[in-house]
Amino acid sequence: MSSSRLPVQVYGGPTALIEYGGLRFLTDPTFDEPGDYPLGGGRFLTKTAASRTTPAGLGRIDVVLLSHDEHPDNLDRSGRALLADVPLTLTTPGGAQRLGAKATGLADWESVELDRPGGGTVTVTGVPAVHGPGTKEQVEPVSGQVVGFVLTGEGLPTVYVSGDNASLEAVREIADRFGPVDTAVLFAGAPRTVLFDGALLVLDGAGAAEAARLLGARRVVPVHCDSWTHFTETRDDVVTAFEKAGLADRLQLD
Repeated sequence: MSSSRLPVQVYGGPTALIEYGGLRFLTDPTFDEPGDYPLGGGRFLTKTAASRTTPAGLGRIDVVLLSHDEHPDNLDRSGRALLADVPLTLTTPGGAQRLGAKATGLADWESVELDRPGGGTVTVTGVPAVHGPGTKEQVEPVSGQVVGFVLTGEGLPTVYVSGDNASLEAVREIADRFGPVDTAVLFAGAPRTVLFDGALLVLDGAGAAEAARLLGARRVVPVHCDSWTHFTETRDDVVTAFEKAGLADRLQLD
């Protein structure tokens, strides 16, 4: 596993740019302005802070890693428009059906190989993510399908992108297959809604620290821990949890 520091740039919410193997991967694109966004059933989510960039400011994007398409805090109107200009979106099987020809769905443990500029390939593997408390079978009928991603390639560090995942059991399965990982991009923020009576929909700071330990992650990039009112923890809470776990030196916060 390479110890080189691969570039990861965080733009707010779940959106980060990962430069890997000569390819540029964007996670869950969200760029809309603060405001209320419909969730269905008369419910909405409230965004409180703008993105730190715009789609025009991103430069070339080769692949979007979209954990799920059904919630506006993971894919908003601007993000949907961006997908039309990106050659490939990797997402859930159901999301691929909804998004059309440029989207490919990955079931758990299913992989695709992508050509690298100059030769070689990057493998992207879909990995389990559970967007709420309980098993996938219990959670998916309420919150929908979600997928995480692992990036691997010859001579490249292993990268894990969690997506909206609340299950440490899923993390253990991923660690068993791919650990130790070099870089873990962990969605955190402890979001809660009435959908599950206030239970966690995604990891809190303590859960993210435990995920980092399970994965043996050399570096952790926390995302999706700001900008929405249904989040009950901030990035500072994530930092505090990592400090308590003795893992603060693994965090990338810039």
